[in-house]
Amino acid sequence: MPRFLIAYVRFVERVNYLFGRLAMFLLFALMGVLLWGAIARAGWHPQVWTDEMAQFIVMGYFMIGGAYAMQMGSAVRMDLLYSRWSDTTKAAVDAITIFALIFYLVVLLWGGIDSTAYALEYGERRRGLWRPYMAPIKIVMCVGITLMILQCTAFLIRDIAKLRGREI
Repeated sequence: MPRFLIAYVRFVERVNYLFGRLAMFLLFALMGVLLWGAIARAGWHPQVWTDEMAQFIVMGYFMIGGAYAMQMGSAVRMDLLYSRWSDTTKAAVDAITIFALIFYLVVLLWGGIDSTAYALEYGERRRGLWRPYMAPIKIVMCVGITLMILQCTAFLIRDIAKLRGREI
């Protein structure tokens, strides 16, 4: 494999590893927000922002951590036949099926960018009492989808290298 492809794979996996490890700390933020909401409900009046903020944090956790989970092999896979195949057969099937995932993610990113542009242009807010701006969470969504696309291309390069007899 060309050196720039090897460097690309290593760079993408380093970036996704870093983002994934940082996303893990969002669980502490989530616990803090939910704890504050529970204390506020019990002690005085409920805080209107805690439920929506918890939803935003969970969405950010899943979107940013998705590429990391994929990189670590934590993604769910139908293992009925896959576990019985040889490494080269697995690499060949993965190299073919990854295109469906990349297509899906590109369409998702396209819609996400369009939705983010709308949110930024018109100052879109979520309905409800708190009415937070939607642009920040949509930007996080687009970043997460981009990281997934990068990880998928890195997997594709790894699978092609494996099929050629050269592990990365």
